[in-house]
Amino acid sequence: TLYAPGCHDKAVLLYEYVGKRIVDLQHTEVPDAYRGRGIAKHLAKAALDFVVEEDLKAHLTCWYIQKYVKENPLPQYLEHLQP
Repeated sequence: TLYAPGCHDKAVLLYEYVGKRIVDLQHTEVPDAYRGRGIAKHLAKAALDFVVEEDLKAHLTCWYIQKYVKENPLPQYLEHLQP
């Protein structure tokens, strides 16, 4: 889901294509009422699975996605990270 100003009832993952095959995973946000339920984890996994499926490179600006990769250092994720 793309972030829309004023839309605070949705969990979002902000991203931007910063090159032809490079996506910057910038920020995850989960509404306060839904935190602690693993929603950000699902967003991170979905984003990384997309990067792998589309054979993209990912730049990880988002601290949460950086943490997710450290906790889930799957080879398919690691080989798609931009150095």
